Amino acid sequence: MDESVSVREARAGLAKLLDQAEAGEPTVITRGGTPVAAIVPIEEYDALEAAADELLARKAIRTLEEDGGEPRATMAEVLADIFGTGATDVA
Repeated sequence: MDESVSVREARAGLAKLLDQAEAGEPTVITRGGTPVAAIVPIEEYDALEAAADELLARKAIRTLEEDGGEPRATMAEVLADIFGTGATDVA
């Protein structure tokens, strides 16, 4: 079962919580009794990130298929959106 600790307890015992995560034990951190974060083993975090990437990739493929296979934006437009520059600044 996942352990739950307050922010105060987490601050005081961070090294112990990291040891527990390294041993495969997740810990939920609460603020005012409400869960707000978790310390998890890095393998679980990596798996979650990979699953999120896969989900986004599948969604992108589905969107492209629905749009007839044509992208909605050019690469320059995407980069401009990401980096906050004009499309001509990136190309």
